[in-house]
Amino acid sequence: LTGAIADRLDRRRLMVGADACRLAVTGATGLLGNNVTRLALGRGIEVVAISRNSTSAKSLEDLNLQKLDADITDFDSLDRIDGKLDAVVHSAAHIHIGWSQRQKGIQTNKNGTANAIRLAQKHQARLIHVSTVNTLAIGAADRIVDEQTPGDGQVPCTYVVSKRSAEQEVRQAIQQGIDAVIVYPGFMLGPWDWKPSSGRMIMDLRKGAPPLAPSGGCSICDPRDVADAILQAIAKASGGSRYILAGENWTYFQLWREITKQFGARAPWTFLRRPGQIAAGSIGDLLGKLTGKEPLVNSAAIAMSSQYHWYSSQLAIDQLDYRIRPVDESIADAIDWMRQQKMFV
Repeated sequence: LTGAIADRLDRRRLMVGADACRLAVTGATGLLGNNVTRLALGRGIEVVAISRNSTSAKSLEDLNLQKLDADITDFDSLDRIDGKLDAVVHSAAHIHIGWSQRQKGIQTNKNGTANAIRLAQKHQARLIHVSTVNTLAIGAADRIVDEQTPGDGQVPCTYVVSKRSAEQEVRQAIQQGIDAVIVYPGFMLGPWDWKPSSGRMIMDLRKGAPPLAPSGGCSICDPRDVADAILQAIAKASGGSRYILAGENWTYFQLWREITKQFGARAPWTFLRRPGQIAAGSIGDLLGKLTGKEPLVNSAAIAMSSQYHWYSSQLAIDQLDYRIRPVDESIADAIDWMRQQKMFV
């Protein structure tokens, strides 16, 4: 190793502890980005929080950090950081589970990732690219997959296609010599979900579930655990490594029953079967055509929720000391946090 590379590696190893290391986080106001930001600050790591509205965001109030209002798709707005960075955590993304917004998804996810790569290259910093398990091979009711499982099976909706194009940018950059690690979070539920994102499910179920839950399943993880693994990856992982950061593999029926149980609300009776899936998806698509705005319930969302997104995080457990906390604990903490923020009205 050259002296410069060795020095950067030494500094990264100290990021798990507390040292004068410096980290940039894109999407710092989002669920994962905000958890990474807060955990890093708690460990004495200097953070540059990047988002479109970082200076006015409630999620960043009272935090001792540098805030940068920037559009991830505009490198000039992003390239205004004084001083050196040791790592860039790229968690900003456009999330839309549907067929519409394809151009926006590609622009934000692919082009934004290209700019995050440029930022990391300029600072000779390690890039942690936050991908998603939705870019990997799909699991099944009797099959849990990992980073090396071949195949596909994902629904080619805007989110999947745009996140795959973003990941391809990183893979090409790795081949060209950039120091990058790719992580694949599962379905995250936990505190600091300001918008909310996945926490919307909790909010929608607080007064009771519909009779029919989605027929598939997801791998449920806590953003605090994912954030910790990301900081571990900055310090420990080899360049070019890929890690699934998922969790307990539950059906949506199980998940909905646990959420409604914690609220003391009505649980789902059973799961949605094939005829109902076709009907619900078709109605959603028709409403989207009539109104010009694709609803959350559409054929892509129905198809994805009918699949088993079940994954193994064993590699991250072995190499990053990744912790998977119980789902009921993550849900309870998310509910407590939402109550503190007066999100339930």
